[in-house]
Amino acid sequence: MSITRNTLALAGICAMAGLGVQVVRAQQTTAPAAAPAGKTAVAKIMPTQGSNTRGELTFTPDPKGGVHIVGSFTGLAYGEHGFHIHEKGDCSAPDASSAGGHFNPDNMKHGARDAQERHAGDLGNLKADPYGMARIDIVDQHLSFDGPNSIIGKAVILHEKVDDFTTQPTGNAGGRVGCGVIEAKTASSPSSK
Repeated sequence: MSITRNTLALAGICAMAGLGVQVVRAQQTTAPAAAPAGKTAVAKIMPTQGSNTRGELTFTPDPKGGVHIVGSFTGLAYGEHGFHIHEKGDCSAPDASSAGGHFNPDNMKHGARDAQERHAGDLGNLKADPYGMARIDIVDQHLSFDGPNSIIGKAVILHEKVDDFTTQPTGNAGGRVGCGVIEAKTASSPSSK
C-alpha cells in the first residue's frame, strides 16, 4: 500500500488542527502455503451388517507433507476403536471383508501411528464418548494423494475393538463396524448432503 501526497497532506492538516490522526503503512505478510488447489478426498463411512456406525472424513494435502484427516463418527460403542486405511476400496461385503487387509505398500509390520515401523494405513485408535461419537483431526506423513502411498480408492475401516498395536497383522481390533471408500474430489465437484 502506498501513501499518496493527498494522504500526507490530510494528515498534516489534521495534525495542525490538533486531531490525533496517525498514518500507518500496512505491513505486507506472506500467507501460509496452502494445499494444492482442488485436491480433496472424502469418505462416507457406512455401517456394516449389525452396526450403526456412520461418519464422514475429509482428506487434504498438508502444506508440510502428508495428508490432513478430519472427520466425525456416530453409532460407536463407548471406548477405543481401531482406525485403519485398508488396501481395497470395496465395502460391498456385509462385514466389509471385501476391503482386504491394512494398506501396506512398504510391506512393514503392523504398529502404532507414531511407530518407526508400521503399515501406511495404521492410523491408531479413535475414542468414542458415552454417546457413541468420535472425532479425528490428524496429519499423517505416511500418506499421500499420489504415488505408492496414495489413499485414493482405498477404504477406511473402523473396528469394534481397540488396536493393541502388537498383534500381527491386524492389532487384534476385532470386526469391522464401518467402511467407506476414499474418493477424490475437485473444487468443481458438487457436494452431496
